[in-house]
Amino acid sequence: MPPTGPTRPDSRVLASVAVGGAVGSLGRWAVGLGLPHRAGEVPWGTFAVNVSGAFAMGLLVTYLVDRPGTHRLARPVVGVGLLGGWTTYSALAVETVGLGAGHHVQVALLYVAGTFLVGVLAVAAGLRLGRTVWPGP
Repeated sequence: MPPTGPTRPDSRVLASVAVGGAVGSLGRWAVGLGLPHRAGEVPWGTFAVNVSGAFAMGLLVTYLVDRPGTHRLARPVVGVGLLGGWTTYSALAVETVGLGAGHHVQVALLYVAGTFLVGVLAVAAGLRLGRTVWPGP
């Protein structure tokens, strides 16, 4: 079997991811402006985007898995681009470290645990709603 090398990315897929990422990132930035927080407080803006992104991912997965024939750019533009730009693990990590450094360890731990737990529940809710709205074949 001949060796296979890296494949050249499809420019339409790259453009779709870039556009989706730009829209998601701008939306996340707007939420951060609308829900500012002070030192020692839970960063509700980041929490909101991460949980809503988890819910949307549950919907998207259900839509893509249970509906054959979806457009080939649906996953790259929405799943990788839009939701990748919308959600933010790095902000969660930085905010958690900041809370801990500011001697708000309990808030930091609740923030991390709450984000994880509510995020998992949001994915499950998105999957359940998706299966109701878009029943499989």
